[in-house]
Amino acid sequence: MKKIYYLKTCSTCVRIIKELDLPSDFIFQDIKTEPITVAQLDEMGTLAGSFEALFSKRAQLYKEMGLKDQNLTEKDFKHYILEHYTFLSRPVIIYNDAIFIGNSKKVVEAAKQAIHSN
Repeated sequence: MKKIYYLKTCSTCVRIIKELDLPSDFIFQDIKTEPITVAQLDEMGTLAGSFEALFSKRAQLYKEMGLKDQNLTEKDFKHYILEHYTFLSRPVIIYNDAIFIGNSKKVVEAAKQAIHSN
């Protein structure tokens, strides 16, 4: 699979997509207009090894809802990601069986290497 979960309104996501120069066979899913399904999140969770790895602790709602003061479980992380798109660390890039989560330079560089090494 070649897919990217992102926010069209996020300048960081847009910049990364341009930087990655993704092939035309990539599927783009704007998670604000096309919410993540349970099946999609389960697939991402399996590839990532946990739902916590997909969860953004930088989200404003994380602090506003007092979640940082709670001991969240995998079930909680999954629930909150499905409840509101802002909790997904973005972008999430799936290339074949590899998953790249977030916007750190290291992650973006690893995704670029994987995508353009063929």
